[in-house]
Amino acid sequence: QVQLVESGGGLVEAEGSLRLSCAASGRTFSNYHMGWFRQAPGKEREFVAAISRSVIRTYYADSVTGRFTISRDNAKNTVYLQMNSLKPEDTAAYYCAADNHLIASRDPDMYGYWGQGTQVTVSS
Repeated sequence: QVQLVESGGGLVEAEGSLRLSCAASGRTFSNYHMGWFRQAPGKEREFVAAISRSVIRTYYADSVTGRFTISRDNAKNTVYLQMNSLKPEDTAAYYCAADNHLIASRDPDMYGYWGQGTQVTVSS
């Protein structure tokens, strides 16, 4: 089992920044690829970013490329999502997730462990 707890969400004005954190506990954090997903009301959960367990590879949704940065600190069992130039359409609940398949994935069905989510609201 891997337990994930997100933090750092909140209300921010457009063009502002937030940094989300996801603290992991349980099994060896460095064995897992980590992803961030988001879900807005009435919409399906969508991929935001992922980082491989080795920190070599990162992946981003087109909608956040150049604005968001995913990183991880395996010594602190934590993954981060730095969000800059936020837009109202970024408003959603943000979830981190852990995946121990061969390669990091954009598919939420590949992730076996999820946090409870943190709300990000961007005002115009």
